[in-house]
Amino acid sequence: MKLTFTASILISIILTSAIENKSVYAQVISDHTLKTDVSGSGDYIITNGTRVENNLFHSFSQFSVPINGSVSFHNATDIQNIFSRVTGGDISRIDGLISTNGSANLFLINPSGIIFGQQAKLDIKGSFVATTANSIKFVEGTEFRANSLDTSPLLTMSVPIGLQMGQNPGTITVQGTGYSLNITNILSPIIHTPSSTQIKVEPGKTLALVGGNLNLNGATLTSETGNIELGSVGSSEFVDLISTHQGYRLEYGNVKNFADIQIAQKSLIDVSGVNAGSVQIQGKQIQFTDGSLLLAQNQGNLPGGNLHLQATESINLIGAVSGVRSETWNQGTGSNINVITPKLNLYDGGILSSNTYGVSNSGNIQVNAKNVEISGLSTLNSSGSFINTTTFGSGNAGNIFVQGDSLLVSYGGGVSSVSRGVGSSGEIVVRNQDTTVQSSNSSPFGTRIASVTFNVGNANNLTIDTARLKVIDGASLGTSSYFIGHAGDVKINASESVEVNGYNPLTPSAINSSALILNSVLQKLFGLTEYKLTADAGTVNVTTPNLILKNQGTVSVTNQGTGDGGSLKINANTIQLQNQAFIEARTASGNGGNIDLQVGNSLRLRDRSQITSTAQGNGHGGNITINAPVMFGWENSDIIANAFQGKGGNINIRTQSLLGLEFRQQLTSENDITASSQFGVNGIVSVDTIGVDPNAGVVELPTNVTDQSQQIASGCTRNQGSSFIATGRGGIPQNPMQEVKSDRTWSDIRDISAFPNTSQVQAQTPTQPPIPIQATSWHRNTQGQIELIADKSSVNLQPSLTCAAVNKS
Repeated sequence: MKLTFTASILISIILTSAIENKSVYAQVISDHTLKTDVSGSGDYIITNGTRVENNLFHSFSQFSVPINGSVSFHNATDIQNIFSRVTGGDISRIDGLISTNGSANLFLINPSGIIFGQQAKLDIKGSFVATTANSIKFVEGTEFRANSLDTSPLLTMSVPIGLQMGQNPGTITVQGTGYSLNITNILSPIIHTPSSTQIKVEPGKTLALVGGNLNLNGATLTSETGNIELGSVGSSEFVDLISTHQGYRLEYGNVKNFADIQIAQKSLIDVSGVNAGSVQIQGKQIQFTDGSLLLAQNQGNLPGGNLHLQATESINLIGAVSGVRSETWNQGTGSNINVITPKLNLYDGGILSSNTYGVSNSGNIQVNAKNVEISGLSTLNSSGSFINTTTFGSGNAGNIFVQGDSLLVSYGGGVSSVSRGVGSSGEIVVRNQDTTVQSSNSSPFGTRIASVTFNVGNANNLTIDTARLKVIDGASLGTSSYFIGHAGDVKINASESVEVNGYNPLTPSAINSSALILNSVLQKLFGLTEYKLTADAGTVNVTTPNLILKNQGTVSVTNQGTGDGGSLKINANTIQLQNQAFIEARTASGNGGNIDLQVGNSLRLRDRSQITSTAQGNGHGGNITINAPVMFGWENSDIIANAFQGKGGNINIRTQSLLGLEFRQQLTSENDITASSQFGVNGIVSVDTIGVDPNAGVVELPTNVTDQSQQIASGCTRNQGSSFIATGRGGIPQNPMQEVKSDRTWSDIRDISAFPNTSQVQAQTPTQPPIPIQATSWHRNTQGQIELIADKSSVNLQPSLTCAAVNKS
């Protein structure tokens, strides 16, 4: 029993050793189907094969290159394409050098999988395509299969048009030691030292890896000014091969199922060069981690190629500098970055970045994603996650477009375009259903969507088209200038609501366009020895049914320098300001900004909230125009257009109802409307509360007045036979102010036949006593007495009407 157990252990060791030796002692073995000859050991030489026109076909049962070993294809120099298949079912492990003659393109096909080790290298003058597809299809409809031993490929084969994947395409893995990069200053151009372990093709050529799952661990893939294609495809899919001047481009229009791509451990995908090349990455889930980077540095005069990432589930850029970066240093524009995915996540310092350091523009960044989340700080250098374009030279920064359903920017994240040179920043456009910018009390950096200039160049416009916009917990959204270049405009169209709410220890939540003074540290950093802020603030234009400002939330235009304060325009059905919320336009010495509020329903201010346009120095206070049917002001809330030495601004209010707010010469602890100047001329406050025409709908009365007392019959007394009797409970109340109450419905059960009938009551004219006639003269009678004498009155008086006597039967 003991011997049997020992024997089993020994057998296991032998089998394990055999498996290990199989990977260590790699071999290249012909399967003898296509006249392929293999010679050598460790350094293999491949000859013969089957030639069809300018295509050369090889077939191997095993194809692995040992460490410090090589495989050399001794092909004729006029061969354009070398197609090599592996049919034995073993993974190909490339740990040495693969070389070809001439400028032939090399295709390596192994459905079981391919691993490129740290020592793998290429020495080929053409493009290189490594794939775990089952076959390559050609124009004529023929196929070169790796999953069957075809002994005589058709002689009509010419141009490859696609890769046919099998049921379970194998994995492609690339291993390496990673690149070296100093990322202490993320604003500077990236100067990297590529790994000595890199898979590289000649400048202008294509390096393509197409298989099932793709794993890049410390890998360096290089195609200077060329094209890199990474495709992770599911089972039974067909990938199109399109011939280009750089080699090949892959198209995935017929692919429905994709697999995953992992790019980790400081892997580098590099198409930098005299003219930057292009990159396409397509998969189910694409993930960059550990500082892994796709880099395109354009040092030439031609535009850089496109950098395209597309995933059917998600793209995740996680960790400092992990992601995509485009740079241009000369006259050629930078590479555009295009991202298409249901979910895009940038976490802990992940980036999509496009910069220019020269005279040309940086590339644009376009994101089409249902959900986008940009959040968190890098643990390495405390930089935030961001989508960013920047100019350091005279070229303009690229534009940023983000489209989808939702965008969340939080905890130090950002979407920004910045000018640090002569060129302008790029335009930022966000179109979706929900946009949220949320900071945090624990975040040392501001969370923002911003277009900014720190130098001579202008900041471009920022546009948000959404249903719901939230700027909360100290985050900001807007445009800014910190020197000479002007701040751009902010345009917000929210079909449902805009909410600006809360603050952090550094700043309140804000939507703004501003010109702000740099602190001394940043002035030195940007080399601004003679610093003077002269820029103008831009315009903030907000259109939404509901604008909600709470807990110091602010919508503003501000200028701390000598420039003008810009203008602020809001069109909303309701505007609510609560708990020290502000709509404001402030300037230090320039003219104050104007505020124009067009409100369809109501404007409400509570708890020390303000609508204010003020100016310091010699500047004039800005004007405030408000049109609102109903306005409320409570708890020391104010509307202010004040100045210091200049003229106070004018306040024009048109409303149907103004409650709480009153005009006063100076600010008080009440709810004030004031337009004063401390040392200048006060502004004018005009409040128009006429909302309805008082003459509308009024009927003009007749001029001939009739004595109505003569049109009503006098009341009938009881002895005239008429009566109204209320008996029992119910009936009318004694007091007309009391409500009518009854426990039961009143009913009369008397026999009315017992009562005599009376004739119909008719109004008659009674005989009136003679009316005394006014005396008109006097005389003395025969008895010596004086008597008054009067003529008969000429006035005909209408007798009053009374009830006629009731005739009893």
